Amino acid sequence: MFKVDFEQFSNMFTFWTFILCLTFIVWTPVEGQSEVIGSTQPIIASPGDDVILPCHLDPEFNVKGLTVEWSKPDLKPDPSDRLSRVAYVHLYRDRREVPDMKIPAYLNRTELFTDELERGNISLKIMNVTLADEGRYRCFIPKLESRVQFAIVELVVESKSDETWTTETPLHLQTPDPTDETDVEGGRHSRRALISGLAIGCILLIFGGLVGGYLFKQRRQKTNHPKHDIVESKSPSV
Repeated sequence: MFKVDFEQFSNMFTFWTFILCLTFIVWTPVEGQSEVIGSTQPIIASPGDDVILPCHLDPEFNVKGLTVEWSKPDLKPDPSDRLSRVAYVHLYRDRREVPDMKIPAYLNRTELFTDELERGNISLKIMNVTLADEGRYRCFIPKLESRVQFAIVELVVESKSDETWTTETPLHLQTPDPTDETDVEGGRHSRRALISGLAIGCILLIFGGLVGGYLFKQRRQKTNHPKHDIVESKSPSV
């Protein structure tokens, strides 16, 4: 019959619990480390509209001195370009816009909220939207010290003649306000609660494994070295 060494099992359990907790801590974003956050919902616009593609850093972080790139990740490079370079929708570098590497169709039609860069707002405004503007956009900060340096925002451009006007369907979806942090705060608190719960669980598991191993060791020592009762011998009566 297979006998389990409880002390060895306890030590192995504690060791692997520690490894799992350490892995979780390493792969969990550091508290205070900013992440690039985009919109989870597509942005809806009509031809001729001015639209804002929301993107910001959470927590807030001053990116005024960093490079901010807005591009279309699904756009194929120019076949005639030997370096296979892809132009940008908007490029901010050295505290100014760089129009030389910009897609010609977006010239004089895009801008960042430069006064908001100190607060981590890197949302892009596109003016006079066209049907050709539809697609996925990527906001990217290449030198940001974070595991999440970019986000994807989808723009859907619908011709007004294609819209369905009913009393049960909203006439138009509004562009989200990039300064609205209701969902961000909720997600931040949920993530902190999850991290705290997992950390407490790891501590309890490690502590339980150590205590269990110690108690088993003490019990085995008592079994191997039983106490002998001292019997007092009575002297014979005279």
